[in-house]
Amino acid sequence: METGSAEHPARLRVGIIGPGRAGTALGRALEAAGHRVVAAHAISEASVTRVRDNFRLARLADPAEVIEDCDLVLLTVPDDDLPALVRGLADTGAPYGGRLIVHASARYGIGVLEPATEAGALPLALHPVMTFAGREDDADRVKGTCFGVTAPEQLRAVAEVLVLEMGGEPVVIPEEGRPLFHAALTLAADHVIGLVAEAADLLSRAVEGPAPAGPPLGQPAAGPPGGAAPAVPPARLLRPVLAAALDNAVRLGDLALTGPAARGDAAAVAADLAALRAGSPHAAAAYRALARLTAGRAAAAGRLRQAEAQRLSGVLDEE
Repeated sequence: METGSAEHPARLRVGIIGPGRAGTALGRALEAAGHRVVAAHAISEASVTRVRDNFRLARLADPAEVIEDCDLVLLTVPDDDLPALVRGLADTGAPYGGRLIVHASARYGIGVLEPATEAGALPLALHPVMTFAGREDDADRVKGTCFGVTAPEQLRAVAEVLVLEMGGEPVVIPEEGRPLFHAALTLAADHVIGLVAEAADLLSRAVEGPAPAGPPLGQPAAGPPGGAAPAVPPARLLRPVLAAALDNAVRLGDLALTGPAARGDAAAVAADLAALRAGSPHAAAAYRALARLTAGRAAAAGRLRQAEAQRLSGVLDEE
């Protein structure tokens, strides 16, 4: 470790294997905390460009060299690639000993790092509960973000300090809790992006009439010919109601449930499904599954009577 300023007396040399969106954001957050990214392993042209644009003092190297050069190594590769990467590096004698080996996957705890741990690595699992879009402000999004932390007892304080230095909030997740932790976050955050994008396309068609899929959410649609008033962009329609729904959900939980499925309005649900079957069959299937989830929670909370639930179930069971 290098000796830094009084503010950062133990500055770490950081390496990144897999500098995608998350790896880049975490690397920049660590640099903002006084550490230094000195090496990275990148395969794709986009990843090489990220390294050159964000870590100009870092050298590109193979994975074993990155580990050798660094005190802390971020393994920010796709979840499915992580076990083979850790095992493959161990099998080829990568110099894991004494290094902090950190992955950012929600799915895994430290068990996936066992081959590195057996070779003397110090294993940490630090998952930022945030989605990164590859934008300039991604590193800023780390600030105030909760991190799912899994670490050996003797390294927990180290893990928590690293998270705090990046401006995050450490939340300890037991090893056995990581699969459910990952599934819950995927359900809440990842799938909502697909839902919102699909809703934006459907709204474009509803407002403009049958036409090719509308522009990406947040970009205004081109105005119609002849000087007519431009169509309202889907983002204008969606952003306020989505912001309110999210705020209500995280503050109130099941008390915020709303819409025809939560009310047991079977006729409205049937009409929605008919419209979706005609316009987007895969969206109709998603609507049906989510309506069952919502109705089940409304019934469990005592907000949906048995007769209403039965009528709704009959509609949702129809293909």
